[in-house]
Amino acid sequence: MNANKIVCVGRNYVEHIKELNNEMPSEPVYFMKPFSSVSDDIVLPGYSPMHYEGEICFLIGDRLKVGFGFDFTLREIQSELKKKGLPWERAKAFRGAAVFSDFVEFENMEDLGLEVYKNNELIQKADVSLMMFKPRELFEDIDRIFGLNAGDIVMTGTPKGVGLVEEGDEFEGRILEKGRVIVSKKWKVKK
Repeated sequence: MNANKIVCVGRNYVEHIKELNNEMPSEPVYFMKPFSSVSDDIVLPGYSPMHYEGEICFLIGDRLKVGFGFDFTLREIQSELKKKGLPWERAKAFRGAAVFSDFVEFENMEDLGLEVYKNNELIQKADVSLMMFKPRELFEDIDRIFGLNAGDIVMTGTPKGVGLVEEGDEFEGRILEKGRVIVSKKWKVKK
């Protein structure tokens, strides 16, 4: 995969906003990840606890494709940066801060959902209907502000159920369309 940029949406699910006691946004919250933050494996950074955030992701191209992605967060560092009003990159754009499944074609964006399993337990489940800002609205807004090009990835935000990643954990991320799995990937956390 050779992405130009990865645009991430923060605070796009009401229950996740409540879960972290964040302020409700009146417009989409964006941040970027460099392509150097993408890894094939989930590897603990070794200097700060890391949280998982499962997301429905889109690969921009001639034909829009969907995949599963984890936006990993160094929550303690992020909390300190937010208190000081500073950017989140140290907590969101570090090496290994994102992993993705394959990206596949789909029929109807409104029928997409995700499931995240940690050690065979369902820990996150949501669908597009629960998003505050729907994908098409996000694409238009992101294109207006930053531009969207073939090879770009849009991570649309995480639902409630985020938590700590620990060595040896086994994760599976799934993207569903009308309740049927269309792509999934498994990872085992490495130190």
